[in-house]
Amino acid sequence: MTRLKNWIPWLLLIGFVLVYPMVFGIVLTNLFVRFAIFAVFAASLNMLLSFTGLLSFGHAMFFGVGGYATALALENIPGLGLMTCMAIGGLSSSLLALIVSPILVRVKDTAFALLTLALGQILFLACLKLRGITHGEDGVGGFPIPPFRIPGFLSIDMGHPQSFYYFAVAVCALSLFLMWYATRTPFGSIMAGIRDNQLRVNYLGFNIAVTKTIMFLISGCFAGVAGALFALFQNLVSPDGVFSVMTSFTPIMMVFVGGIGTFAGPIIGSAVLTSLEDLATRYTEQILLINGLLLICVVIFFRGGFIGLFKTIKQKRFANSREMPDGHPGDEISIP
Repeated sequence: MTRLKNWIPWLLLIGFVLVYPMVFGIVLTNLFVRFAIFAVFAASLNMLLSFTGLLSFGHAMFFGVGGYATALALENIPGLGLMTCMAIGGLSSSLLALIVSPILVRVKDTAFALLTLALGQILFLACLKLRGITHGEDGVGGFPIPPFRIPGFLSIDMGHPQSFYYFAVAVCALSLFLMWYATRTPFGSIMAGIRDNQLRVNYLGFNIAVTKTIMFLISGCFAGVAGALFALFQNLVSPDGVFSVMTSFTPIMMVFVGGIGTFAGPIIGSAVLTSLEDLATRYTEQILLINGLLLICVVIFFRGGFIGLFKTIKQKRFANSREMPDGHPGDEISIP
């Protein structure tokens, strides 16, 4: 019975996700897809920030490379399959992570943050200058989106919003599960050890540089998967859309708003900021101002984000429930 009760919320969530496009229509369905993509992007950054203690100001370089690799592959390689182009996006970002890791593993703290910012801007400028490949400011758009095929079984057209919704949500859910599972493995414990005391982990015999490189590969791969989905979703990738500084700061805000130090924080932060942006655009164009005010409130009043706020409220309710009617704390009420 206990196991069944633990599964009930997940079954309800799966049911909600399955019927969502049938109930809420195309506009809110596209909003949910955007939320899911940025949840994966923010979670990939969170693998570095919360679980390894590395703050990246240029995480958009992995997101952008994944998006551009997918778009260029679809534009130039006829007959490319959907899962193949997704794999190209993730592997391209992993390759970039492998290339920059010899530099990044040697620095930490402020130097790491600024170096990732510099690398991200180098890619942004390279994307603008290589017009023969990336089309400069115009970006890559209008490329064909292949159907999802299982040979001899089915073929689903991804041009329909509802079909793409199910595909994108499935890929995002699988990506989030794999990242969560990685944090629960012994490798995840090493990551946390590097975050808390890198010198001690080194004394235990673990190679810090190799461990960080693997972490970059994992984080970059899933950021690339998010970028590939974003390219397919928008049918367009441009330097300002995927390589800009704001694209790098968006997942950082999602992590802080949702709750840094937790795995679910980026997911909640993505839901909050995506919903807030959708509501705000109906009344004002000052989206950045509203996001900035929200981030300031989080940093000043509840640094644990929405998850920390929820935990605080839950602890206060639990403390109040343990008080006797006369108001004396600590007296337990026996429950038969």
